[in-house]
Amino acid sequence: MNYRFVIKQLGLLCVALSAILLAIAGWSAVQLAFGETTEQHPFRAFRLAGSVGVVIGGTMWWFTRTASAQFGRKEALLLVALSWFGGAVLAAQPYLIYAHIGEIPGTEHPFREPINCVFESMSGLTTTGATVLTRIHEMPRSILLWRALTHWLGGLGIVVLFVAVLPSMGVGGKRLFRVEAPGPEPEGVHPHIRETARILWLIYLGITALQIIALRIAGMDIFNAVCHTFATLATGGFSTTDASLGGYHPNVAIDAIVLFFMVLAGVNFGLYYQLIRRQFKSVFKDPELRLYLGIILFVSTIVTITIANQPIVLTNGETVAPSLVEATRQGLLTTVSMQTTTGFCTSDFNLWPFIAKALLIMVMFVGGCAGSTGGGIKVIRILIAFKVMVAELERVFRPNVVRPLKIGKSTIGPELRLATMAYVFGILLLFGAGTGLLKVMEPAGTIDMTTAASASVATLCNIGPGLAKVGAVENYAWFTTPSKCVLIVLMALGRLEVFAILVLFSPRFWRSA
Repeated sequence: MNYRFVIKQLGLLCVALSAILLAIAGWSAVQLAFGETTEQHPFRAFRLAGSVGVVIGGTMWWFTRTASAQFGRKEALLLVALSWFGGAVLAAQPYLIYAHIGEIPGTEHPFREPINCVFESMSGLTTTGATVLTRIHEMPRSILLWRALTHWLGGLGIVVLFVAVLPSMGVGGKRLFRVEAPGPEPEGVHPHIRETARILWLIYLGITALQIIALRIAGMDIFNAVCHTFATLATGGFSTTDASLGGYHPNVAIDAIVLFFMVLAGVNFGLYYQLIRRQFKSVFKDPELRLYLGIILFVSTIVTITIANQPIVLTNGETVAPSLVEATRQGLLTTVSMQTTTGFCTSDFNLWPFIAKALLIMVMFVGGCAGSTGGGIKVIRILIAFKVMVAELERVFRPNVVRPLKIGKSTIGPELRLATMAYVFGILLLFGAGTGLLKVMEPAGTIDMTTAASASVATLCNIGPGLAKVGAVENYAWFTTPSKCVLIVLMALGRLEVFAILVLFSPRFWRSA
């Protein structure tokens, strides 16, 4: 194991993230210059956190700068895991410093507790969107911008960005990208991995700019347009208000724009590259894309029917009279938000009928497409698992038939079949373990099974809101410290697709051979 090279790359990543913190400090200073007095303490917090990060990261790099560039799969796995946990700790520092140097009324502000700061930062970087905050609109703008920016950076992966801008990764960069990139079989859109990462980020930047412009035209001010765009394209869900998107009701245009871009964010970004190259037929025939859109259409239709005849309570506290139009709006937006694992909320779906809530939980597990910024099991894995099940069913009464398993024109080999089924099983196992641990760790009578189960799936699949006490109008601040540690680990496991972290607990991984 080339530990020196891993430390060197971690140092460079630390410097890069710290530079972003210092950039936020600069933006905060500009706000101060224009009379925004609430930015005084955030400016100091970002400046201090960024400066300390640069010193630590620079020191790590300096003492390992001569490390050889030998970089195998083990180093890639270790670097990815350490990058996310180390990045979460670094990203949490502005929250913690601000809470302790700022003149925050009372002593119960969530950010006074280090575990809450790490929870919020991990939720941001993993694009989960679970929060410990209340009275979000009262937070300084620089803090809210940093929360949204952690989403945006985590969307295609801070590690993918790392590969794109640091040429020293070489061949190891390809190994790293394959570990971090979401989906069962990440395929590059270009022969060179750094070029692949650059192209993906250029597409990401372009769509980001389009949504910011669209939201600005629809009536959002530029600050909120930027924050909500970052949260949308990363399928994160951090909003600048406690009411999430419900705070902009009845602006239909904003809902429609966010809905459209959430759907885009849940699509494999490699398909956008194919569109740029005018490979329209291959995009429209993509089986995963078709199933993804089909699930959205089917589930949103059933949800709409089940809520059409009852009043709808919005996240801003208003109650809307029953109507097919409003039910369609809320049903479609909520379904897309849950399936893409964005987690934006406009209505309190915890009050909806059982069938609607059951379907929402189902699409939480499904998630977006492979190669998207969304979480969950991924649509392609669901499709492969279904085909494997059908094939095994046929073998029961036709044991001598050998039929190749195909998705579109691609043949799914035994190795990918096994990996897919193992991943699905792993997600279900971790979901059960997370639910059980939350029930055990919380004081008796404080958590019901619905809350524990939905909190487990909402963090493991990187969604954010769940049901009951972690519903659309609730938060995660009330969990005990041990439970928050479990939820933090679940968020990381979901973002890095389980095995990239679990493998670190295998003794064989640390052996030299």
